[in-house]
Amino acid sequence: MTDDMTIQIDSEEYVLRQDGDGLQVGRRNGADVAWLDTVDLDLLPGPAREALERGDTSDEALMTALRGVTQAEVERGG
Repeated sequence: MTDDMTIQIDSEEYVLRQDGDGLQVGRRNGADVAWLDTVDLDLLPGPAREALERGDTSDEALMTALRGVTQAEVERGG
């Protein structure tokens, strides 16, 4: 994955960007992106990493992994 990808999770639109060994997860706010977290790619399940490599934002494994990331952000009060 070299470019930003947009993914729809439930009713929210998120932006994904690979940053070295991490995956930046942000929430789109108009034309801007509020970056929420950077997740170590090794922490994602294999199928989710494979979906990222393919650019498949509709993959259920990727969506499930990102729901966990976004839920952790909500619980932290982000």
